Amino acid sequence: MNRKIQILSILFLGISSAAFSQIREEKLILNKKREPEVRKIEKKKTSVETIKNYPPEEKSQNPVQYTITDVPAVSDFKTSTIQGQDVTPKFEGSVQNNYVQFGMGNYGKILGDANISKTLENKIEVGLDAHFLSTQGLKKDYPWDSKQSSTTLGAFLNSYGDKGKFNLNAEYGLNSYNYYGIYALEPGDVDLDQRVNQFKVNGYYDFYSNEILNDIRVKSSFLKDHFDAQENQVSVLANLSKHAVEIGKSGINLNADLGVGLEAVKSEFAIVDNNSSNFVNISLAPKVTFRKGESYLMLGSSFSFLNSKNSNVLMAEQMKNNKTYWFPQAEFQYAAAQEFKFYGGVDGGLKLNTYADLLQQNPFIVSDQYLRPTETKYHFYAGLRGDIDETFKYDVSAGYGKMGNIMFFRANDLFDYTSVSRSAYNYANTFSAIYDDGNVSDVKGSLQYFPLANLILDAEVKFTKFDLKNYEDIYNIPLFNASIGAKYTMLDQKLLLGFKGIFASDRTTNSFVLEGVGSPLVYQSAEDTHDIVGGYADINLSAEYKVHKNFSIFAIGNNLLSSKYQTYKGYKVLGAQVLGGVKITF
Repeated sequence: MNRKIQILSILFLGISSAAFSQIREEKLILNKKREPEVRKIEKKKTSVETIKNYPPEEKSQNPVQYTITDVPAVSDFKTSTIQGQDVTPKFEGSVQNNYVQFGMGNYGKILGDANISKTLENKIEVGLDAHFLSTQGLKKDYPWDSKQSSTTLGAFLNSYGDKGKFNLNAEYGLNSYNYYGIYALEPGDVDLDQRVNQFKVNGYYDFYSNEILNDIRVKSSFLKDHFDAQENQVSVLANLSKHAVEIGKSGINLNADLGVGLEAVKSEFAIVDNNSSNFVNISLAPKVTFRKGESYLMLGSSFSFLNSKNSNVLMAEQMKNNKTYWFPQAEFQYAAAQEFKFYGGVDGGLKLNTYADLLQQNPFIVSDQYLRPTETKYHFYAGLRGDIDETFKYDVSAGYGKMGNIMFFRANDLFDYTSVSRSAYNYANTFSAIYDDGNVSDVKGSLQYFPLANLILDAEVKFTKFDLKNYEDIYNIPLFNASIGAKYTMLDQKLLLGFKGIFASDRTTNSFVLEGVGSPLVYQSAEDTHDIVGGYADINLSAEYKVHKNFSIFAIGNNLLSSKYQTYKGYKVLGAQVLGGVKITF
């Protein structure tokens, strides 16, 4: 029976890639997140016995991990709206954390990765991490430069003490790319360079027991780009808690938590309107949870105390604002069985929109942004999730919410209609963040299926509909997003095959038609507020074969449907890409 399932599974993978090859294509992302992954630790009722600078057994099973993304998931340009997802083969359970990896492919694609770590005395682990990815871009599609590269260098330290574990990591990243999405002009060979430097330092301390102080997190970021934009950001979060307090003999346990946070962001821009912003946000999030078995009821709320300052050359004086926000927080789950768990609740919150966050979503924004925080006043949701025989896991839900200052991206016109020598961002090829109030409705679902010990299938889908107050359509956000994936190991765990498909529907955007008149030449523009950027299907395949326990060869195929769709108006992605290389582990 298992042999039949294996044969059907292999056929499924082959047929899937063939069927999806009838659709459309993909793009290039150099986006890789390598902050240490700090997993949620299950706290015990009483203090945990400490053993000579070594964490208790239940903690050592889940140490702080420095998560490495070896290769970005989709095609190359960091220009895409597809979030970077890793489709590189990874053998689970490998104890060889040190590796060096090198690969080359078409479009001048070069990949280099390295990670080296060592455990010192007293269970202190130190390590270095380096990543590089570059492409020559779409030379046949654009007469101007569209090359891009991404470099990341990092160092980390993990330490296990008597009372808790500590993680510290520092990372420097350089993204170099071009504002190549010119669609309304024919400027010829121009300098479209943009470079973003960012340095991050993060720290995390997790106590083994949860007696009052649970954990402390500190994050900081320092950013500067080619046009002298600067942004400094720091945040501190402390979680206080008291868990597993028994209520009589009812079998109900009480968990009490209080999150205390401080976040400060200062952003300054040196071109166009010279926007400047300064935000300081203090947050409190108390909650209590009543739990019996896998059913629970959580009641709480969150408070934000925001001090904000905005200014630019168009304002007569600096705009200052002090405001207090309150948001509801509640959730319940009724576990009728392991297979059927009904849940629902309401939440909300305040999100500070930073220049660094905006660049992650859209690298082609102009280096001058008016920044506002986005407020989710409330968001109601309900759903069903479960685990069927440890073979099929699912989660489906629907929600509705009310938001203030919903952030999305609008295309910019020319900033100067008469300039002869234009700046890199002055070709109607950049975007700016705009804001509007409105309602949001969403439906989402995810599932994982494990038909065999060596086969994993997963899928996600999400529909998001915005009803805005002032704009008829929200720009550059698709109604529909979906992904499907598969991972299959063969030949006694020596061969690992991977498949990832990423799909999105059409997006509405604004765009401009430019016409040059007169002598000297002066441009006139007409705006289309209902332009359409087509949807896409992004198909990726990967394979890695272990020739030796310390030596592997790999191949990765991105955007195999090879349609150069656009991520944002004017920004085409790379066509079909194939990259091969070697990996040495030790």
